Amino acid sequence: MKKIVLMALGLFAFNAKAQDVKVMTYNIRLDVASDGENRWDNRKELLAKQVQFYEPDFMGVQEALPNQMKYLGEALTDYDYVGVGRDDGKDKGEFSAIFYNKTKYKMLENHTFWLSETPNVPSKGWDAAYNRVCTYGLFENHKTKQKIWIFNTHFDHVGNLARQNSVKLITDKIKEVNKDDFPFVVTGDFNLEENTESIKAMSAELNDSKKTAQFVFGPDGTFNAFEFHKPVTTRIDYIFTAKKKMKVLKYAVLSDSKDCRYPSDHLPVYIELKVK
Repeated sequence: MKKIVLMALGLFAFNAKAQDVKVMTYNIRLDVASDGENRWDNRKELLAKQVQFYEPDFMGVQEALPNQMKYLGEALTDYDYVGVGRDDGKDKGEFSAIFYNKTKYKMLENHTFWLSETPNVPSKGWDAAYNRVCTYGLFENHKTKQKIWIFNTHFDHVGNLARQNSVKLITDKIKEVNKDDFPFVVTGDFNLEENTESIKAMSAELNDSKKTAQFVFGPDGTFNAFEFHKPVTTRIDYIFTAKKKMKVLKYAVLSDSKDCRYPSDHLPVYIELKVK
């Protein structure tokens, strides 16, 4: 009985000092004319409204070209973002940016590094097909002053060595910058299913939010290839969390659609956390 009481008191103390945080990761599919009926102009409004409906505090996006970043920056009026184009470190190429709700959070610092042997300059790593980046930022809640790190990335779709080394680069970077041991979240399209060595390595360092969530909802997979009438079973998009100071209350893969069309060829992953 004493043990049960102590556990209940511990849970009460956690919840009393904790706050809710909502996080999303979303590969929005780059703007390319060959997508035909699924091209960006035909789905951008639906995608933006979907984000506005769920109101994540933070959203990591992948494959976002400059014109897509511009549209989302204008459509999501409560949000600002951090991140740069992967081709030049400025405004060329895909972004792996982080949108944050500026009405709730203040950005304290942010950086982008490349998943390569030369992470401080635009570059392609090891056996990767393209430049790949990780963007991260430290954010502070306006009311509670609670701080949280958010990391967002997009792994290469070809290079196994690049993906293995990308795990180490990101986990090493977290240890390097998080000297004050703040809560943190890693979002991204990892281009890998969960039985692969790189995802196992990431899961050994961090918590896979799907595995630790108290409530799980939605399809098992996240990549739909715009094939509306087929089951979504390929899981390559993830949200990882720190192993302490965080409880994942809800995890969902969001399969919202309109007129038998998805907003992207990936389904967004959405979680609700309690952060101490």
